[in-house]
Amino acid sequence: MHNHKDRTSHYNKDSLTLVGAVALGTGVMIGAGIFALTGQMAQMTGSLFPLAFLSAALIVSFSAYSYVKLSNAYPSAGGIAMYLKKAYGSSLTTAFHALLMYFSMVIAQSFLARTFGAYTLQLFEIDDSSLLVPTLGVGLLLVAFLINLSANRMIEGIASVLGFIKIGGIVLFGVVGVVVADKVEVDFSTAVPDASITGFLGATALGILAFKGFTTITNSGSELKNPHRNVGRAIMISIALCVVIYTLVGFSVASNLSLQEIIKTRNYSLAAAARPALGEYAVWFTVVLAMLATAGGIIASIFAVSRMLAMLTDMKLVPHSHFGMSGSIQKHTLVYTVVLGLILTAFFDLSRIAALGIIFYLVMDMAIHWGVLRHLRDEVGARSVFPIVAIFLNLIILTGFVWIKLNSDPLVVYVAGAVMLAILLLEALFLRNNPIINQGND
Repeated sequence: MHNHKDRTSHYNKDSLTLVGAVALGTGVMIGAGIFALTGQMAQMTGSLFPLAFLSAALIVSFSAYSYVKLSNAYPSAGGIAMYLKKAYGSSLTTAFHALLMYFSMVIAQSFLARTFGAYTLQLFEIDDSSLLVPTLGVGLLLVAFLINLSANRMIEGIASVLGFIKIGGIVLFGVVGVVVADKVEVDFSTAVPDASITGFLGATALGILAFKGFTTITNSGSELKNPHRNVGRAIMISIALCVVIYTLVGFSVASNLSLQEIIKTRNYSLAAAARPALGEYAVWFTVVLAMLATAGGIIASIFAVSRMLAMLTDMKLVPHSHFGMSGSIQKHTLVYTVVLGLILTAFFDLSRIAALGIIFYLVMDMAIHWGVLRHLRDEVGARSVFPIVAIFLNLIILTGFVWIKLNSDPLVVYVAGAVMLAILLLEALFLRNNPIINQGND
């Protein structure tokens, strides 16, 4: 009986502070957004990429409204899984979209892992196409796994320290980069040959991926002090910090590298921008900063996503097997999350990982806003205009992003569609064979 008791998911109330929650959120956001997406966004839309970051910030601000309202009303460790259940009940709709979010979060940690590898190799002037990139990423995931086996206090402490170091370091990089640059303005007339409105929408989609880490904060509701107030506050603070940092660094990179150089070094553009601006020592500084930032982001991501899968398991919306492992379901979902991340890190490149993540996330995000609009608006005290605008903007961005990928890399769109169809069919089969007695949304 003791073993059965040990399987139960449990959360330590008041074990996370507001500062810790902000550190976890910005840990995921900054790690992906600044260090790897800048060059990919420039490849799509030319020197307009700083504006694409601002465009993404505007869209995310509308999206964040629904999450703040939901988190204030229903703080829990399940976060988005719980919000979907409140809106749609214990249904296929809830399970499907929650799993899309789960996979997009796992994809985010794989994205961070490969970014860590790409930047680390710059210390030795090794090309980022080397097999050492996934090897280093896999190693980082294993270290993050061991850290996540520890207590929340240790996770919060490590994430907070790394968060403060990287925020301070990135701000310093941005300020100094702008100050020492030959020019502080960005030539917005410079564009890639095939730049278009669709390309700008695609770059904005990648920018959204850089901000979506704020959703990891929603998974800390059962462990955050004063969650009815602090989850929403942590979300808003994290987004505000990232808007300032992304804008500053984007202009710094664009001021020190030509468009062609940004695109060529798209997987490590900050390190490349540091060299002409500040010299070789600055490259080391930027690379070490990137290593700390991506490491902190992975620790934060694994912490949040494993708890989300544990909540889905507790809701009986997904199958679960112990595979002979001892301990609680939380520990098991931690293992599953890291193993899946290891596979993605080993076999997918950065651009395809990012594409899968943004498609899954935008589809899930629209389901959240629709749930607020149709089912929870009065209960959470939300105004209709914000979820309506969020859905409209997401639909435009998703359409533009899918279109540009169909023309440049159609395989990733086919893979995304196949995975979503597989999730839908397998979940429908599972729920059919394992009906949940109480179909309410409480």
